[in-house]
Amino acid sequence: MPSKHFQIAVIPGDGIGVDVTQSALSVAARALEIAGLPPLELRHIDAGAGYYQRTGRDIEENGEEAAGEADAIFLGAIGLPSVRSRDGTEISPHLRLRDRYGLYAGIRPVKAYPNAPRRLADPRAANIDLVILRESTEGLFYSAAVHGRSQAIGDEEVRDTLRITRTVTEKLHDFAFSLARKRKARGLPGKVTCVDKANVFASMAFFRKIFDERAEAFPDIERGYNYVDAQALDLVRKPWEADILVMENMFGDILSDLAGGLVGGMGMAACAEIGDSHGLFQPAHGSAPDIMGKDMANPLAAVLSAALMLDYLADQNASDALRQAAQLIDDAVLSGFTKNRLRPMEFGGDMGTSSMDTELLALLAETARQPSTHGQDR
Repeated sequence: MPSKHFQIAVIPGDGIGVDVTQSALSVAARALEIAGLPPLELRHIDAGAGYYQRTGRDIEENGEEAAGEADAIFLGAIGLPSVRSRDGTEISPHLRLRDRYGLYAGIRPVKAYPNAPRRLADPRAANIDLVILRESTEGLFYSAAVHGRSQAIGDEEVRDTLRITRTVTEKLHDFAFSLARKRKARGLPGKVTCVDKANVFASMAFFRKIFDERAEAFPDIERGYNYVDAQALDLVRKPWEADILVMENMFGDILSDLAGGLVGGMGMAACAEIGDSHGLFQPAHGSAPDIMGKDMANPLAAVLSAALMLDYLADQNASDALRQAAQLIDDAVLSGFTKNRLRPMEFGGDMGTSSMDTELLALLAETARQPSTHGQDR
């Protein structure tokens, strides 16, 4: 059992990011305590649109370096619609963190829970359990990550570059097939579908070519293909047939929100962004400044992201105890929905952030006394 106090760089950010970060870290702390592990060592970093508004910087001095020195990064939410850079885009230091630390594997689990809203009438929607794996450093976001990569031609034209490299794409596809093996071992399909637009763009044909090359090393894993427009349709028609969908950055940005809507909303949208030696974890929702501090935010996306973070640390340190702590959180959330004890306001329920926190802590204690049978995908 590790005795190390893991250091987490904590960036609460803007709006409800502050609220849900507190929830996630509170739940993670209790899960670690139950698992017999020491508490996390938190290193808070100021960043975001509010910080930019006050200081003219989007992250505190040496904040990027401090984030990279931690064992993991936890981010609440970044951005305020009314605060913009000179080029008209929102404040986004987290995109630089992805770029700087090579966080190429953006994991977006999409799972249906009992008693959570189901947007599709088909009863098979209860079986939605998929992962959108979004490349997070290249694609069309390559231009957005660092100022100066977009090309402005006077006031008449702007060109953004979509970049696909062999090095990063090989890593992404290897990650996808390895994740499929983990899911297959748990009784899930373990199928990877390459989602692209290879019929139109040379960059996407290159993405698919590398997918086929890397698949040869994973003969036990089924593969499939879908164009992104057809995949958007299939996420509405038959999302229960999807397992792991691997795709370019912008495609993943769009389809992960669509998929999140199928299982309730963005309040359930956990996210992990993982590279070779760094990991960043965040709820995929926005900052929702209109409900900041009003005890209305659904903390579950952040809480499930904290579980992803603990599982990442478990992988990095070969720790069964850390994996147990992550599993406790996943099982508590599932138990809470199954028993109709988690009723967030986002879904028309009667529970605000603080009452959700209280219930989650109670569910953790109860779950710890029961054998684990379920879990979130990482």
